Amino acid sequence: MIDPELLAKLDEIGAKADRAYGAAEKVRKYLVWTGIISAALIILPLIGLLFALPAFMNNYVTPLTTMTTGTTPSSPDLLHSLGL
Repeated sequence: MIDPELLAKLDEIGAKADRAYGAAEKVRKYLVWTGIISAALIILPLIGLLFALPAFMNNYVTPLTTMTTGTTPSSPDLLHSLGL
């Protein structure tokens, strides 16, 4: 038979293991969400720049081109002059 004192120790160790597992799962979930939020805060602005940057460049390049050549460039000419 198992000694009652030993059985109590085994129950105590099992309870501690369950608490440690629960804490580890909470930390894992916290780290997963931290990674997802960090990636979103980096990737979403980059996607926005893909759409906003050409419009900003057009706002700055068109007046410069108009001042130097006297004519307004078309979009293909503008892209070609930028090397794109």
